[in-house]
Order: sequence, then structure tokens, then C-alpha cells
Amino acid sequence: MAAGLSGRGAAVLLVGIVLAWGTNWPVTKLIVQDISPLWATALRCAIAAAGLAPLLWASGDFIIPRRGDLPVVFCTSILHLVAFSSLVAAGLLFVPAGRAIVLGYTTPIWVAIGAALFLSEAITRWRLLGIVAGLAGLAVIFNPQSLNWNDSRALYGSGLILLAAFCWAGNIVYVRAHTWISTPFQLVFWQVLLASVLLSVMAGLVDGAPHISWTPRLAGLTLYSGIVCTAFANWAMSMVNRSLPAVTTSLCLLATPLLGIVSATAILNEPLEPSLFLAMALIIGGIAFGTLGGGALRTKTV
Repeated sequence: MAAGLSGRGAAVLLVGIVLAWGTNWPVTKLIVQDISPLWATALRCAIAAAGLAPLLWASGDFIIPRRGDLPVVFCTSILHLVAFSSLVAAGLLFVPAGRAIVLGYTTPIWVAIGAALFLSEAITRWRLLGIVAGLAGLAVIFNPQSLNWNDSRALYGSGLILLAAFCWAGNIVYVRAHTWISTPFQLVFWQVLLASVLLSVMAGLVDGAPHISWTPRLAGLTLYSGIVCTAFANWAMSMVNRSLPAVTTSLCLLATPLLGIVSATAILNEPLEPSLFLAMALIIGGIAFGTLGGGALRTKTV
């Protein structure tokens, strides 16, 4: 297993993770204009699996999952990689990437509530403050002045993203309860491989055989999403987690949704809506409160 990095090396990788995850939202929105959400997510997972296999092999982390880790492999594949990723990709057909990012990052709110219900984790004063701040941010997003309630497409897309956040939260709660035998990084190849198979079957049943008009631009975006945003980011996250404190990592990753909004403006020419920044400030503030109050969220956004 690879040793930890120096502080500077870990910081560089952490910046790379934020860049990869932040830009993946507008990149995905561009991809689903040409490839159905299910096939786009299946391709992303397949490319990621192909990229992760040599990384795991080179680092000595390539293993066959133990029986005790099979539940977390299936849970993460189904709830996170299949459900969360495909629902986000589908939602991006109907809502701007900036709004999708804000809705997607409500996940820690539902994690705090789910952990209290199912794991008996106490809702401390700081966590309660974080939940209230996050719900206030959600209220800003769905305020009639921010969202046209007569626009069924916008409502449908927003609902898909929120459902994705619920699925991701459910996976995180399960992961917290799981008794690990192998490390998360040692299992990620099997998770994305299983997800690519499940998504391919679903895409074949729902959309039929893929008919993709490949262009250099589309191929580049798809490779970027699979290799950089998924394979590289997961490897980098495993290295950072070995080298930096959990709270430091969690707080630095809060830059991801802000970068996502900025990159959506730069890549997609989406307007910078003041309501989005207000909602994002409330949600990020809520996550920060929960993190500093002892509820650091250790997640991967593949």
C-alpha cells in the first residue's frame, strides 16, 4: 500500500480533486446533450474501471473483495454510482448545472438526519445549526422568485437532483455503519465495474443500443469525466485521506460546489444568479458548522 504524501503533495492533489469534481457537473451537462444519461453514466464508469485497474495494481491495492465487504460494494454501486450519478445526469437535462450543484450538495443535511435516525448519532448544537442553515439554503432555491413553479421541466429536474442527494446520503449512512475489511480505495474498482454493468443493462432496456455520433469534443469530454473526474479523483482522494486530517480535507472540499458554479458560468455561459450564491453560502456554512462541530463528512463524489 502506498505511503502517505508530504503536506505539499497532498495539498496539490486536493486542489486537483476540487478541480475535477467541480468541473464534472458542467462537463456532464454537455455530455448528456449527445448521450442519454444512462449510457453516459455507464461509459463513465467503464472508463473509470479501466483507469483504476492499473492504478490499483501498481500500488499493490488490487484485491478480490472479501465476503464481508460485498454489501458495501453493492450499496455504493447501486445507491451512489448507479442511482446518484444517473439521476444527476438526467436532472442536468432540465436544470442549469449551477442549480444542480447546489441541490446535490444538500446531501450532508440528509446524512445528519439519517445518521441520527439509523445510527443513533447525536444531533449536536452545531449539527442542528448546520441542518437549519442547509434547509434555509434549500428554501432559497425553491423560492418562487428563484424557481418558476409553473415550469414542470425545472421542477422535474430539481426533483431528480434532490432524489439523487437522498440516494447519496443513504449510501454515506450505510458506509458509516459498515465494518471495513479492505480500504475504500481497494474496493472502488469493483464498485465502478459493477455499476458499469448494471447501467449498461438498464440503458439497453430503457434506451436501446447506443447510437452516438462521436466527435473529438464528445470523446474528450467523456474521457475527462471517466479518467480525471472519477479514476484520478478517487486515487487522489485515497492518497489525501492518508496524509491530511479529516477536518482539513472536508473543509477544503467545500470549495468544490463554488468552483462548480463558476465553471458552469465559464463553460456553459450560465448566469451568475445571486440566489444561487446565497443558497450555496447557507448550505456550505451548514456543512462547515457540522464539520467543525465533530461531524466531518468523508465522502467521494465520483
